[in-house]
Formats: sequence, structure tokens, C-alpha cells
Amino acid sequence: MMTRLLVLTGVLLFLDGYLFFGLRSVFSKSKFQPYLLISYAILAIISYIGLYIMIQYFQERTLNATLSRNLLIGVSFSFIIFKLLFFVFLVFDDVIRILNYGFQSFSKIMGYTPKVNFDERRKFIVKLGLGVASIPFATMLYGITKGKYNYKVKKLTLSFANLPKAFDGFKLVQISDIHSGSFDSVSDVQNGVNLINDQNADVVFFTGDLVNGNSREVIPYINTFKSIKSKVYSVLGNHDYSDYNKWDSKEAKKENAALMDVYHKEMEFHLLKNEHVKLEKNGEEIIVLGVENWGKGFKQKGDLDKALSGVDKNAFKILLSHDPTHWDLKTIPHKTNVDLTLAGHTHGMQFGIDIPGFKWSPAKFRYPRWSGLYKEAKQYLYVNRGFGFLGFPGRVGMWPEITVIELKKV
Repeated sequence: MMTRLLVLTGVLLFLDGYLFFGLRSVFSKSKFQPYLLISYAILAIISYIGLYIMIQYFQERTLNATLSRNLLIGVSFSFIIFKLLFFVFLVFDDVIRILNYGFQSFSKIMGYTPKVNFDERRKFIVKLGLGVASIPFATMLYGITKGKYNYKVKKLTLSFANLPKAFDGFKLVQISDIHSGSFDSVSDVQNGVNLINDQNADVVFFTGDLVNGNSREVIPYINTFKSIKSKVYSVLGNHDYSDYNKWDSKEAKKENAALMDVYHKEMEFHLLKNEHVKLEKNGEEIIVLGVENWGKGFKQKGDLDKALSGVDKNAFKILLSHDPTHWDLKTIPHKTNVDLTLAGHTHGMQFGIDIPGFKWSPAKFRYPRWSGLYKEAKQYLYVNRGFGFLGFPGRVGMWPEITVIELKKV
């Protein structure tokens, strides 16, 4: 751990030195040079403080975030991205400088006076790099201040031939990946819950990752989530099993796992662990299945057979399963004819682009089903991008999501 930390610090110090002196050289004749250098130095210092706080957090595993900690860590993340992008342009500038030196030397030997002004072109490249690197830096700063609580309601309608008539027009809300230990504002989270309530859903489904690793993280937000007006059904995500924290003993870890059930009850979330419940309306019913976490490369406690025990194969079924890889590797091959599966887990990588007609995120390189609606035969999967955030304390483009799905009979 210490060796990796020293290597990382060494790389960042090299980048800072290289970029600082690069800026000083290129803007040597500009009246803005002192301001650029002072601004860079201040941001560099802030980013090192944020890096130190992040390391301390992972070592001490403090329960809940604070606004100052999230801002410092967020600036550190953002400034590292800025440095890497700007570094590429400065390296390109140095390559041109070397080529220019060779060209000038060769021209003198040949008795030729070049007419090309390489210095002006170099300055343009560096200024372009400064502008390009500033764009993601500015958007990430927005992401750590406003974007992380910029809740978006995604609405869609799904039609099914086998949906009981009584459930025609049934409205459900899905939220996922709360990660309560990452929040730094009870009031902002309450605004998200108010938005959930505004949807007037018949039922709310939560598809896992209530905390980052310690069940006690949710304590400040119990009353907030308890204020959800609709009945809530939930499942566990990979972060809800106490596996990502260091515990003093097996008993302490076991106690923390037991608290997960306790806090679900206090929030009045009905937690499903490889089981099912029936939702009844006007003498008809649909089945809600809930499995424990099962994901490729993650904890695999989900037992679909157990959840389906006693369920009529022709019943209309909704499955809550945290990780979308479970749908491809278990649900579809199982031939269970689950009509709709709701998942989360990916967060849309908390970074990407989502505009009409185009959707992209680095998450696509890890998860084939990373956001939105997917269909195989007559079975649907919806992957929610998450209500909270983890790691990078913000969101850029992939805003926190509240999904509203209306069921229709055809």
C-alpha cells in the first residue's frame, strides 16, 4: 500500500512540475501568467489535501461523508483528469519544439530563412490544451456540487399480454444504489424522496446497495427514506454484506449484517431475501420476486429457484435483482419467463452523455446492460443508474435516477 502511494505521489509531483513550468514558459510574455501559475499552485495544493483525506477515509472507514470532505476529494479527482489531459497537449508541444529546433538548425546550415512561425503555433496548441482540459474539469466541479443531487425522473410504459386486467395502469417506481454513507446533505436527499412521492406510485422498488459497507451509515437518513409514502420492497446489493470494511472480529461483522435487517424494518422497507410476495388488486395478483446479490465477479448469494418456490409458472412476475449480469447469466437461461427484471449496480459509471438519440458511458465497457431498457424475447430488463454515488463524490451526465414504469395490458 505504501509503495503504491509513493509511486502515485511521485507521478503526480512529476505532472505538477512539468505542467507548472510548461505554463510558465508558454505564457512568459502574458500578463495573465502570474494568475495562471498561482491558480494552478492553489488547485494542486487542494488536490493533494483531497488525496490525503481520501486515503485517510479508506483507512479509517469513517461512516458518513461531509460536504467539505466530498468537495476536497472531488476537486482532487477533477484536477487529476485536468492534468492528464493537459499533459498530452504539453507533450505534443515539446515534440513540436524539438522538431522546430532541428528544422531551424538544418535551415541555418542550408542558408535558408524559414517563414513559418512555430512559436505562435506552439502557443496555440498549449492554449487549446488548456481549454480542452478545462471543460471536463468544470463539468466535474458541477458534478460534485450540484450534479450529485440533480435527480431525474425517467418515465416509460411497458405493455404485456399476460398482465392481469386489474393491474392495467399500475405504476411502479424504482430506485437503486443509495450508498447513504456518501451523502453530505439530508435536505438534498429529502428533495429526492419528495420527488419519489410526487410520482404517486402504487409501489416502490429498491434494488440494493443501501450503504457503502457499514449498515450504520443509513442512520441519519432513516426518517428520510421512511417518509416514502408508497409501500417499498427491497433487495440487497453487493455493498450491503459488510464485506468492504475491516472488522475487529467476525462477531462485529455479523452484528453489522444483522443491523441491515433492523434498519430496513425501521425505514419500513420490506426486504426480500430469495423469496417472493404477492401484490393483490381486485381479486387478481402479480408476483414480486427478490433475490440476494448475484453478480459476475461479485458476491453470489442470489437463489432464483428459492424465490420462485411455490410460484405459478404462468403468473406475471417482477424480479428485483441488484446486478444486471444476473439477468443474462441466470434469469434468461433459467427459462423462468420473468416478465420484468429491475436492476442497478452500474451507476452509469456516474459519468457519461445522455441526450436524445445518443447515450454513452465508460460503463458500457464493463457491463453489456448498463443503463435503461433491454429486451430478450418477451422478457424485459431495466437498469437504473442509481440514486446516490460512490467513489467520485459527484455525477456528470449520468444524473441520479428515479424510474417510473407504468404497466399496461394488451
